[in-house]
Amino acid sequence: MDVTFTIGHKEYTLQAQDGEERLLRRAGALLDEEAQKIIDQAGRMPEPRLLLLAGLMLADRHNTMEDRALAAERELIRMRQAASGMVASEVQDSMAELATRAEALAQKAEDRS
Repeated sequence: MDVTFTIGHKEYTLQAQDGEERLLRRAGALLDEEAQKIIDQAGRMPEPRLLLLAGLMLADRHNTMEDRALAAERELIRMRQAASGMVASEVQDSMAELATRAEALAQKAEDRS
């Protein structure tokens, strides 16, 4: 199926496989959005340069998002480890308290005997 979209000031038509039309249109729209920002700032320019700059801007945005995702993932791991440590600490405290109670009960039972 042919998919037609515009990037900057030029129309493109590409062949898409079944089911990929939506993805191609979405990718084209993202590239066009970046191209429009460039055109708004710098005016009309040669197509190869426009596509290169738009692609570089998208790559930069992708890298920034990837860095943020990795930072969030590291923070999640840190929080899980902290929570796990808290739970383990709470369990140890509870076990120590139970042991103390058990010893006290054993002592009382022994005293009654």
